[in-house]
Amino acid sequence: MGTYLITGANRGIGLEYCRQLKQRRHNVIAVCRKASAELKELDVSIETGVDVTSDADIKRLVKKLDNRQLDVLINNAAIVERFSLSDLDVNSIRRQFEVNSLAPLKITHALLPNLRPGSKIVLMTSRMGSIEDNTSGGSYGYRMSKAALCMAGKSLSIDLKSKNIAVAILHPGLVKTRMTNFNPNGITTEQSVKGLIARIDELNLENTGTFWHSNGEILPW
Repeated sequence: MGTYLITGANRGIGLEYCRQLKQRRHNVIAVCRKASAELKELDVSIETGVDVTSDADIKRLVKKLDNRQLDVLINNAAIVERFSLSDLDVNSIRRQFEVNSLAPLKITHALLPNLRPGSKIVLMTSRMGSIEDNTSGGSYGYRMSKAALCMAGKSLSIDLKSKNIAVAILHPGLVKTRMTNFNPNGITTEQSVKGLIARIDELNLENTGTFWHSNGEILPW
């Protein structure tokens, strides 16, 4: 049994992480701005009122945890705002960098005292952050912020290796969630999270810093 902290836990992939990890009898700390009815139905610890871009909220979360040890930190909270070159919105790009790139790094930094040798860090990114895989363009803010998150994850994997803390950079696949407008071609959150947890289980210091698809495929940078 381990203790997992998940941000963006109120719906979608974050909610499913909570559900499956609880089924595996882990201790789950669900972090979100506002708890959904579905999250409240789960027997997990819920920390609400946490905006991942707020330094004050992050400090309150750290204080509330009171040095509680975490086995796995899952940085899942994210937003997507899609704009093309013709309707470029620089403020949107900044928002996505704040939530998708800077917030996971700030939370990870703030919670380092709660991690111990053998702990794991997960950054939920997207293959849309892959430069090599980009064949369709557009989505500037989302693509750029996720590429930056991948770089942060790679640096963390190097900086924390001596502390025996491994880092996974994970793409959930195309999933039927509100973020993807419930794309009919997507897989279910259950399928995605089952694969994601398998990747977390196999994460170690030998494969730390890997950019994985939930199905186990190693993705190009």
